[in-house]
Amino acid sequence: MLYVGVMTGTSVDGLDVAVLEVADELSIVAAETVPLPATLAESLKALAVPADDEIVRLGVADARLGEFIGESVCASLRRWGIPGKDVRAIGTHGQTVRHHPDAEPPFTVQIGDPNRIAEVTGIDTVADFRRRDMAAGGEGAPLAPLFHAALFRPRSGMRAIVNIGGIANVTILPVGSGVVSGFDTGPGNALMDAWSRGCLDVPFDRDGRWAAAGNVAQELLTRLQDDPFIRRPPPKSTGKETYHLGYVRAACAGLALAPADVQASLAEFTAWSIAAAINCWASEASEVVVCGGGRRNAYLMQRLAAHAAGRQLLTTDALGFDGDALEAAAFAWFAHRTLQRQPSNAPQVTGAEGPRVLGGVYAGG
Repeated sequence: MLYVGVMTGTSVDGLDVAVLEVADELSIVAAETVPLPATLAESLKALAVPADDEIVRLGVADARLGEFIGESVCASLRRWGIPGKDVRAIGTHGQTVRHHPDAEPPFTVQIGDPNRIAEVTGIDTVADFRRRDMAAGGEGAPLAPLFHAALFRPRSGMRAIVNIGGIANVTILPVGSGVVSGFDTGPGNALMDAWSRGCLDVPFDRDGRWAAAGNVAQELLTRLQDDPFIRRPPPKSTGKETYHLGYVRAACAGLALAPADVQASLAEFTAWSIAAAINCWASEASEVVVCGGGRRNAYLMQRLAAHAAGRQLLTTDALGFDGDALEAAAFAWFAHRTLQRQPSNAPQVTGAEGPRVLGGVYAGG
């Protein structure tokens, strides 16, 4: 059976579309990233920051993103020569505009109207995957660990799968039927991207060249390493509500630093925080396998390798899975599990009271 997964991540840099074949083994049949229209991308970024008239702006963005996802799925399927009737369902994550697992009560909000996706495509659509886990006492994130286990369970030893998107998360995979664990480690690309936009008006630091041209400012790094989320034990999840440009500026207060030195320090902090999580909670892991956009940052990968000394560092691409398509493919798999009434959360990861079938189903045409 074929399923489509769609995902816009915390970096808001595009819509990832992936087709997953669910058979005896899972395989990604096709994948691409569709650029978001500039006005839509800016409206989504703006919703991450409290401001006036939020409900109207959220409603408009929700509808526009739903329509864009539906149209993009139709266009991608046409390009790949896959008839819509051959797709069992679409699994859509949507765009997170708020994630507050520590609120009372906790809540999370993803937009991208699944009614419009189902209407435009005529394909059954499964959406709203995080809130059921949260209703069961979990943090609603990360959800990827069960999918990582289905793809990358090691034949021997222990393996850590690291997804570096806007936020970084790790999945810890023991051999055999051992218990899967995982959690958000802290910032992925979020701080580096925010500083690049704020200083250079570019969306990201390509290959980490700007960071590589700077020098790590030890006092700034020390301040960053004192982050309370990094020190908190799992289960835990976070988002750009915490890691944003204001966070960087607050950490830099009173320090006279060259912008490139700040970028170098942010890259160092990001790599250190990921490695620290692995060293603490997956000390037996011999392999660290990286997916997500952060794996394309050569400087960040270099620093991660330095902090994860003694462990083999590779990407999911080396294991035969496109590291850009993996998250979208995960939501295709979650859609399959929802329709089969199988749980998609791992309670030991999210902190939920037990396994839950996630997401709601919106019938196609």
